[in-house]
Amino acid sequence: MADCKKSNADRIKRIISLCEENFGIGSVLFVGVKYHQKIGWVAKVQFQESVYFGNLTSDGDDDTQALRNLKNRVKKIIKRYNTV
Repeated sequence: MADCKKSNADRIKRIISLCEENFGIGSVLFVGVKYHQKIGWVAKVQFQESVYFGNLTSDGDDDTQALRNLKNRVKKIIKRYNTV
């Protein structure tokens, strides 16, 4: 079997698709990751004003971990949102 590693671009696309499936198409302005000197790696998803919350952030030891943490946070919110 070929080595099938995910890239950060794949992770960003997955976060976008999760958000658009559950909060509406066009609800996501951007998803990105950057290094902050005091915090470390920070991943962020920014929403349109029509969503109840403006943005979600998550941090991690590296860029991949920050994106994984953000995806898990989005999944938790979706789970809570669907149970209400």
